[in-house]
Amino acid sequence: MAIRCVVLDFDGTFTDVAAEGAPFVQHFRRRLSEELGRDVMEAGWAEVEAQVVTSTEEHGWEVGGRIVAPATADPYLLSNFVARRLCERLGVLPDKVERAALLDRLYREAYAQVGMAFKPEAKEVLEALLDTGLPIHVVTNAHTDTVEAKLTKLAPRGRERLQVSGDARKFLIESPAAPDAVFDALPETMRVEGALVRPIFLRRGRYYEALRRIWNETDTSPETTLVAGDIFELDLAMPAALGASVQFVARTNTLEYERRAIASLGARGGMDTSLRAILPRLRG
Repeated sequence: MAIRCVVLDFDGTFTDVAAEGAPFVQHFRRRLSEELGRDVMEAGWAEVEAQVVTSTEEHGWEVGGRIVAPATADPYLLSNFVARRLCERLGVLPDKVERAALLDRLYREAYAQVGMAFKPEAKEVLEALLDTGLPIHVVTNAHTDTVEAKLTKLAPRGRERLQVSGDARKFLIESPAAPDAVFDALPETMRVEGALVRPIFLRRGRYYEALRRIWNETDTSPETTLVAGDIFELDLAMPAALGASVQFVARTNTLEYERRAIASLGARGGMDTSLRAILPRLRG
């Protein structure tokens, strides 16, 4: 079916997440050091981070006792995971609920320090998308105001028609607030055989609510929607399971299971490091 609606992730998809994330990491480590009463770098942060990045283990960001995204996908997820692993190693903050609450608070504090670094082709691609006249929506875990401000500074032509839905909480595995037959028909999990031992959880109710609102407002459907993002598990797995076409904006550290998951979608899936690869998908 022809694409009639485009949904875009933001951080890491249209932004250079490594450049933007540097001040986040610095602030996050400093505040964690203050909370723990010891310098986390001296306590072994770099060593733990190196172990996580180079290990073949399936490190993941855990929310509510379930892994919801790969821990190494971006500086934000990696910092959270390294902090948790370091706390376990040091024997501090043993209460997991208390620790999770603290790390979440530090995450939000540190995210306020994030800079602005768009990918070189970001403005060009956004303008080309907006020129199509299709509804173009950004759905992101970041705060709406933060993303709106960055897009306003980027100032792509047609900016006023670019809609932003922030705080999507794509990481929450829960049902939407109102019962929904389409959501209820989703499998709870999917598997990527031969590449990932753990399951990928699909039922992300808050994210679904954001997508459903867009489909209702634009009179479109999953089958006529293209979703682009840089983390398969967070951005693309559920939309793909709903029938959407997806474009994976590959990272330098793309994981093998992400590659295989996209390949398994056939014509509905695409992968490229450049945002420009989104554009041909609109032509079928």
